[in-house]
Amino acid sequence: MQAIPVIAIFDIGKTNKKFFLFNEQYQIVLEQTVQFEEVCDEDGDACDDVEQLSTWVLETLADAFAQKNFHIKAINFSTYGASFVHLDAAGKPVTPLYNYLKVFPEQLKQDFYATYGGETKISLETASPVLGNLNSGMQLYFLKNTKPDVYNRIVVSLHLPQYISYLFTQKKYADITSIGCHTQLWNFASNTYHDWVEKENMIDKLPAVFSSSEVLQVTVNGIETK
Repeated sequence: MQAIPVIAIFDIGKTNKKFFLFNEQYQIVLEQTVQFEEVCDEDGDACDDVEQLSTWVLETLADAFAQKNFHIKAINFSTYGASFVHLDAAGKPVTPLYNYLKVFPEQLKQDFYATYGGETKISLETASPVLGNLNSGMQLYFLKNTKPDVYNRIVVSLHLPQYISYLFTQKKYADITSIGCHTQLWNFASNTYHDWVEKENMIDKLPAVFSSSEVLQVTVNGIETK
């Protein structure tokens, strides 16, 4: 029997983590759904277990590649937003996968907007309403100002979709979709990172932007795909 050409898709939500194989007619030929127990970060707030998630992603794809009735031609990833995975010099997560619903300290919020021109100015320039940790750029600001020892261990910060890609490619990139989605990181008028990111010397924590029209080649289980 000839192997069915498919594309593998991870769809990682807060509640359900899903894996699909789509054939060339966009029909689902395999579907898996799992749910994980949340863990707590160092402040006692619930969050996803990044190690468990990483293991599931790697093992799930390896199992799919081992199935001889499928020929996986490409892989892609969709995850919930407003979430960073901060990596150290060894490429390992430095922090828990902080929950974007975690309460952002009010005084730190006031200090930030007082320094950089106010809520209205920042919101207009970044196309981001003021949403606390739902503005993922503020998560980096929070770490820098409240957990400097942790912040200093961070070599690069990847939004969650790009972290899942990194698990397979070992390439650290940013994607404009993640950067531009209510992060308060991107100045849409200048089409660059906002100047507050530069002034906070956070730009070195953010990887190069990879074109959304390009793909990366990767080998999984000895099989080349993209």
